[in-house]
Amino acid sequence: MPYSLIYTSSSVKDIKKLDRITKKRLKKKLELLAANPLHYSKKLIHSDLGTYRYRVGNHRVIFDLEKNNIIVLRIGHRREIYR
Repeated sequence: MPYSLIYTSSSVKDIKKLDRITKKRLKKKLELLAANPLHYSKKLIHSDLGTYRYRVGNHRVIFDLEKNNIIVLRIGHRREIYR
């Protein structure tokens, strides 16, 4: 059973800042993540930002899981997302 993707307002702002090619790649990868989120993601050591991270090229998707929902908290470049 696929999970539903729920975006926070900060993640929507993060997506709007990305270029068109990265947005297309992100869309494909998030659909893949929705099918099986724990298989493709890694648990964060410090859960200040969120519980899990997912790699999309040089960008990271920080998210939490609640029942059948994936709550996308932040999306950013790997250099800047953890600051």
